[in-house]
Amino acid sequence: MIELKLIKNFPCELLAVDEVGRGPLGGPVVIGAVKVWIEDEACLRALLKFLKPKGIKDSKKLTTEERLKVLRKLGIRELIPYREQGSLDCKGISVSYVTWEMCHETIDRENILAASLRGMREAATFLSLAQKKQTTILIDGHLKLRWGRKKSPWTEIPLVKGDSKSLLIGLASIIAKEKRDSFMRRMHDLYPQYGFDSNYGYPTREHKKAIREFGPCPIHRKTFNGVKECLGVRP
Repeated sequence: MIELKLIKNFPCELLAVDEVGRGPLGGPVVIGAVKVWIEDEACLRALLKFLKPKGIKDSKKLTTEERLKVLRKLGIRELIPYREQGSLDCKGISVSYVTWEMCHETIDRENILAASLRGMREAATFLSLAQKKQTTILIDGHLKLRWGRKKSPWTEIPLVKGDSKSLLIGLASIIAKEKRDSFMRRMHDLYPQYGFDSNYGYPTREHKKAIREFGPCPIHRKTFNGVKECLGVRP
């Protein structure tokens, strides 16, 4: 439980963020963020002890049913809309969470990395109450968040493969993955020719073939290779 090695100053506000959907050719990138107020090391230990047996791990290594099982164990029967705050009762410790989408248009305008980092910053800011030095944020990946000319108000800790190392990042990952996948399944009802219910927008052979045959649909990322070459295609 890497959080115990990283968090040494108490009390603190602890945030964790992850994104899902940087690689697909269509749909949003979705950020999951979680937040908890930690009074002392014993509180952190109790939280991690509660979360550990729930099956939390990198969302990409879990099936849909396994992810839903994790969420049900935590009391989440249905994910709330984007940009609304939810809460979990982890044996008396309150954990807040949110999903934050950056749409295909934002991705095309800003590029996928910038949109992902901005989305993580915005989601964490939305949850944060302290927004000052006693806040620590765990970030999946190797990059810190982008604040423009401002200095980050938080202690930022990037963790490569953080969704496998940190229970809190893993939880954020599962929430984001399930939220994005459910959105893409709904998009399949509108655009069934692309197979969004199985590829979720990722560049499978069948998906790329469908784009070449039918052209991009409104939720495709028009600056991505595999899409931009087919912008003039008409079925």
